[in-house]
Amino acid sequence: MLYLTDKEIESVGINWSDVTNVLHETVNLVHKGLFAQPLKPYLRYGDKANRIIAMPAFVDGDINAAGIKWIASFPKNLERGIKRAHSITILNNTESGEPQCIVNSSLISGIRTAGVSGLMINKFLELQSDPTRSFNVGLCGMGPIGVLHLKMLMDLLPGRINKICVFDIKTVPQIKFASPLPFEIIKCASWQETFRSADIFITCTTSKEGYINERPRKGSLQLNISLRDYKPECRPYMDFIVVDDWEEVCRENTDIEIMHKTQNLVKSETLSLSQVLFENKIAIHSKEQTIMFNPMGMAVFDIAMASLYYKKAISRKIGISLPS
Repeated sequence: MLYLTDKEIESVGINWSDVTNVLHETVNLVHKGLFAQPLKPYLRYGDKANRIIAMPAFVDGDINAAGIKWIASFPKNLERGIKRAHSITILNNTESGEPQCIVNSSLISGIRTAGVSGLMINKFLELQSDPTRSFNVGLCGMGPIGVLHLKMLMDLLPGRINKICVFDIKTVPQIKFASPLPFEIIKCASWQETFRSADIFITCTTSKEGYINERPRKGSLQLNISLRDYKPECRPYMDFIVVDDWEEVCRENTDIEIMHKTQNLVKSETLSLSQVLFENKIAIHSKEQTIMFNPMGMAVFDIAMASLYYKKAISRKIGISLPS
């Protein structure tokens, strides 16, 4: 059985094209019904702000992977000087059920999160009438997930970025890049500065409740990654509301659940990621229409991503071999 940590994941590196290709194929398999994914339970005790989530799944096809992700989120860890989230994924042999890999890494979970955003960004690019159009990007929240989104953007949108405006309620970290950037990264004093001019706006915060109460730029892509950033009155501004899985996302006090309770938003008024990617449900997109994406996080993505890195680690002969 192979054991992988952040060290091994970093050694393999991040090829965002590989990441998004695997995730795209995963959505395709979900669309075809070639997967299994029960509703994930939340374990809470003591401080109810803390949670540990079990995420089991099976993905068929060439991915052919099964397992479970077990992720803990303890927000007050940051006050103790340790990471908020800790994640471990176990892959099982799909024929025998034997454990074949343990991935003890929160980094791979972050790669999955940014990779799923990359799927929607790729689709957004396809919808543009001008294939050379460049974009203003707003990024609110510059923790580990925000930084991964920044790196993903630079890889997937070469030559297509005018500027990236970033904001964090604390401090925007210093990020080193291998070469000079062809655009400007602007540190802003408020979320409004990152939001108002953004063609692509991304929330990567730990907000417990909505604060965004303005109309987004028309024709923009709103990536609500942290799920609790928009006031419910923003619903009329969104021409398309996309979710990865309605049953998963319409709970746990997400913006979608609040819109459901206060604005009568129902599943039929949203689109799933598979409908967007494989049924072209946003093919009628115009310059004025705004897309909002709300990904709760599907276990199939985590299992597919762990499988990708497991295969790369095997081919490169890295990782720790554990006795069975």
